[in-house]
Amino acid sequence: MNKPARKALLLSAYDAISHRLWRQSLLTMFPDIDWTVLTLPPRNFAWRIRGNSLSWAFNHRRLLTDNYDFLVVTSMVDLSALRGFVPELARLPTLVYCHENQFAYPIGEQQFVSVEPQILNLYTALCADRLVFNSEWNRQSFLSGARKLLKKMPDHVPANLLERLQHAQVLAVPMADELFDNTADGDSREPEILNIIWNHRWEYDKGPALLLAIVDALIAADVSFRLHLLGERFRRSPAQFIEISAKLARYYQHVNIVPGHCGYLPERRDYVALLRAADVVLSTADHDFQGLALLEGIACGCTPLAPARLVYPEYLSADFLYSASADNTLAAASALTALQTLAAAKLATVPLPRAEIAQFRQSQLKDRYEALFCELLASAAAEHSSFESH
Repeated sequence: MNKPARKALLLSAYDAISHRLWRQSLLTMFPDIDWTVLTLPPRNFAWRIRGNSLSWAFNHRRLLTDNYDFLVVTSMVDLSALRGFVPELARLPTLVYCHENQFAYPIGEQQFVSVEPQILNLYTALCADRLVFNSEWNRQSFLSGARKLLKKMPDHVPANLLERLQHAQVLAVPMADELFDNTADGDSREPEILNIIWNHRWEYDKGPALLLAIVDALIAADVSFRLHLLGERFRRSPAQFIEISAKLARYYQHVNIVPGHCGYLPERRDYVALLRAADVVLSTADHDFQGLALLEGIACGCTPLAPARLVYPEYLSADFLYSASADNTLAAASALTALQTLAAAKLATVPLPRAEIAQFRQSQLKDRYEALFCELLASAAAEHSSFESH
């Protein structure tokens, strides 16, 4: 007789691309689990993170109370309030997954500064039966930021509060195995041109000023390159992108090179095809807790180049890192040296170096996720048994 399927509720309160990839991976890896998924769109951030408990508790109460075995939520979920509105959820063993944290998020010039997102992150983490981060950098920056926040509380700070979070684990967002099945090794039809991918959101936290400095350095050094500017664009993007686009247009016309792609590619297959045809995937980010965009490029065969900060040193050797200097001119000079070496290697038909990231494959991570779910359910069963015995 077949065992009944485990029944799980998954809540993604700010369903940005990385959050969506993560939840889709869970459904792909565990089709035997009976999943119910509720998501909210990634916009109106301040309202979304504080209002998601209201939206779900009073719009979807029937779904929230449908006799689940366990609950999986992102750290954007206002879990403490949601449990208050829907007490049935408080009885479910709960996994909180942190794609990022508000303690290490860079502050933009026009961003309203509030302690609210940090407090919500902390409350939700403290509600977790199992707390999981997508990288060690994320985990450490969360704990460090939480300590600093608690030191600002004027009084009545609970003693040893963060010891409750020391059990937190690190488990990456899985990447589809199909991404690693490459049939192209870069654009060998143009050995004199280095094809570079920059595939991040067009926002201030992805380092547009540094990207502009690198473009200036490449042009000044007479490197033959093509830059594909991918990633999501928004109504209001940093001004540097206008300057970058203008300089690239003049450069392509001057050297008679077909321009690179500029803008988001909505079709996944087109995006992957462009990654597989490129040579280098570049990051200039000030904010990356796992670096899925960079990892996608690596999986598709690109040579990575990233600043020596944030999560990147966790899985990239020094050969793939450039200076993390706060001075963009110095950082760009370091990146230029690496790009010149790669351009010369391509011109000489020398294979470009690859980074090994097999540990991020779905097939590599599935057993660890399965063990986590089993551990979550087993601990809940043991606690229930202990309660009944008393």
